[in-house]
Amino acid sequence: MAETTAASGQDAESPSPAGSSRPASDLAPPTVLEVLRRLDTGPRGLTEAQAGERQLRSGPNVLPAHREESWPRALLRSLRDPFTAVLLCLGLVSAAVASWGTASVILLLVTVSCVLRASGEHRADRSMAGLRDLVAGTATVLRRADEGLPPEVREIPVDELVPGDVIRLGPGDLVPADVRLLRAQALTVHQAGLTGESVPVAKDAADAADGYDYGFDQPQLCFQGSSVAAGSATAVVVATGARTRFAAAQGRADTAREASSFDRSMHGISWILIRFMLLTPPLVLMANAALRDRGLETLPFAVAVAVGLTPEMLPVIVTTCLARAASLLARTHGVIVKRLPALHDLGAVDVLCLDKTGTLTQDRPVLDRALGPDGRDDPEVLRWAAVNAWWTLQLADLPTPDALDEAVLDAVDEHDLMACDGLAALPFDPVRRLATAVVRTPGRLGTHTLVAKGAAEAVLERCALEDERRAELLALAARFADDGVRVLAVATAERPARTRDCTPADERGLSFRGFVTFNDALAATAAEVLRALTDRGVTVKILTGDHPGTAARACRDLGIPLAADEILTADRVDGLTDVELRALTRRTTVFARCTPDHKARVTRALRASGHTVGYLGDGVNDLPALRTADVGIAPREAVAVARESADVVLAQKDLTAIGHSIAAGRYAGGNIAAYLRITLSSNLGNVIAMLAAGLLLPFLPMLPAQVLAQNLCFDVAQLAFAYDRPHPSVLRRPILLRPRDLLRFIAGLGVLNAVADLATFGVLALALHGLGTGDDEGVFHSGWFTENLITQALVMLLLRFGRRSAEGHKPGPVAWAAVVLSVIGVLLPPSPLGPLLGLTALPIEYYLLLTAVLVLYAVGLLAARSRYERRGRAD
Repeated sequence: MAETTAASGQDAESPSPAGSSRPASDLAPPTVLEVLRRLDTGPRGLTEAQAGERQLRSGPNVLPAHREESWPRALLRSLRDPFTAVLLCLGLVSAAVASWGTASVILLLVTVSCVLRASGEHRADRSMAGLRDLVAGTATVLRRADEGLPPEVREIPVDELVPGDVIRLGPGDLVPADVRLLRAQALTVHQAGLTGESVPVAKDAADAADGYDYGFDQPQLCFQGSSVAAGSATAVVVATGARTRFAAAQGRADTAREASSFDRSMHGISWILIRFMLLTPPLVLMANAALRDRGLETLPFAVAVAVGLTPEMLPVIVTTCLARAASLLARTHGVIVKRLPALHDLGAVDVLCLDKTGTLTQDRPVLDRALGPDGRDDPEVLRWAAVNAWWTLQLADLPTPDALDEAVLDAVDEHDLMACDGLAALPFDPVRRLATAVVRTPGRLGTHTLVAKGAAEAVLERCALEDERRAELLALAARFADDGVRVLAVATAERPARTRDCTPADERGLSFRGFVTFNDALAATAAEVLRALTDRGVTVKILTGDHPGTAARACRDLGIPLAADEILTADRVDGLTDVELRALTRRTTVFARCTPDHKARVTRALRASGHTVGYLGDGVNDLPALRTADVGIAPREAVAVARESADVVLAQKDLTAIGHSIAAGRYAGGNIAAYLRITLSSNLGNVIAMLAAGLLLPFLPMLPAQVLAQNLCFDVAQLAFAYDRPHPSVLRRPILLRPRDLLRFIAGLGVLNAVADLATFGVLALALHGLGTGDDEGVFHSGWFTENLITQALVMLLLRFGRRSAEGHKPGPVAWAAVVLSVIGVLLPPSPLGPLLGLTALPIEYYLLLTAVLVLYAVGLLAARSRYERRGRAD
């Protein structure tokens, strides 16, 4: 039975999975001896035979392999898009009525769209493959050749570790599995990838006290995905491979995610079009049967009308716009877009959630002030703090200075450090919570100076102070902490020169010198980028595990206005209902002391309030929120499981890259929105006119071949939108495809377009009455064909550029496509190709009358555009 327990490693002291609500009182905290007994191991480690047997049971110490999506699977997944399915249905119906040209074109468009989308995402997956180095390659382990033999220190591949192995950890080592500490010396561990907390966490081997914590802050446990900042330790492996907390988080990241903003928008638009397309053919058939006594011979025309309503190029335009923008981001800014629709979501983002560390601030502190006991600036305090930091580093044989010590040393002149000779040092440890150096000052014969620096509580309790004065100084340190700065206390003592070693017992009767305070170094570009994001309609929310004062201080330093009621702590979030939380998220800027579940819940509340949410995270603690947001963003140096869960991977954890990504998303989204508005309004107008003409005329208003040719010309022209660069005004606010707003727009413009078509019918009636050739049907078809293409070109120009077309910009792809479309509309009917489509030359009187109609139509378009823009600004 012992071997079975050891093989699993879960019953020893492996933490509960993230998000567990297991109460502390359910289980007494296991001691070191209990852990070793349950794992059937000891401080001397396992034998080679035991390790081999356990590896057969528990498997290699590797994380679950990332499952790359195959090319055929990606291609099939792109067919699940609702609009693509609609196009396929239309293609089948077209084939059923022997409209082979229409069916072939639709099939070609679907194929091109699916191939473009699958290839873009497959290319992004290949780019990610180079970023999947998860853990260290080797580990230092104690193994015995046989029972009774002493252990040998060996370097073995990480994947050979098993539960019960005893390993050694040193500065810079990556923790290769979940381990329970057996011994630790001044051990601090970086857990930013797991918790988001930038400050190294102190760890020790002491048995846990009552109130057992099952989170990452358990002092006696270290977790895979963390790294040793300073100190050393011996530990026993309690969980490997898929049983580690790191792997558990990765497993949750593989669950299905909620529909994003793009998915919801396209789903809504698709269902609007589906309703129109399902309604149109029966209406055409019934109207022609009732009023013109026509039967199934009008079925191809009815299908052509339904196809005419459909923006067949939508999948191609959307995929091409997003793929081009993603490719440009990858080339110019190193941004990998793993899921193409996520780029549109970036353009629609109006709330960006992030942790302050590494984005608003750098991953290092800087010195703020050095204060004497009276609270005034005192450079002597800084000098003694630097002496302590320098000689502790030199004499305690530490590999690198602590981050706070490094900030102190950066703030002083090296000459001040050399004025004293170091004699001895006691390095920082988590129990004493201070570090001490003993130095000799020139000119002070027979006297040594003891310099202590550490946590305010630890230093002040060792100082010779009255209780009232000590309480005052502790209250001052607490105010500093509440104001968002970190505080260290400095004290000194004069001791007679002696040769014996310095011990913790000497850290008594100290003279308090003062405080040194630190704040987080601001990211160089943070303030500028935050202003740019605000100008573009993006609100930044800070979700952090830090103290609320620390986050508030960073906001103030960056110029972010912050009222007291704009800070919410996790304990208050726990007491709120979902409805109350949604209300509070509107006015709250900082969410502090957040766990992974808190971050996900706040993100979900923001989405429920109607926001499109982006979330930037780099640790295991960010996984739930990355999956909950509309678009998850991770930097390249994030833990591997966070990168795999994200939709967008940045070259660096830098807001500048997010600004570029949002701009690219808005440019792509602007082109997609312009295409939809223009195409759907034109198509709806044409369908209304066709239905009216079908009831008024004794012949079909347009032959199916002519409808197909017209659609092909317009569709090819629409490709220009994928290569166009919208006006910079699209960057001012999020680009969101709202189905209701789009329906309202296309209904208004569609009616206007239909009025222009009906006016053209009047022009044709006048022209035909004066011409008297007898070929009324051919002239009508030709006249309407020409008018349709020219009005669609006008829509492209005026709804795309509006009054800005006169600002002196060079013609872009859309302008040239509109010109070509107009030329085709004028020249195709009288050309040799015209008769093949049933078209014929038109009289000159028609063109004169058509010009008047087009002028009035252009005026109406500009008026409608102005009204739409005013309404958009009001919203």
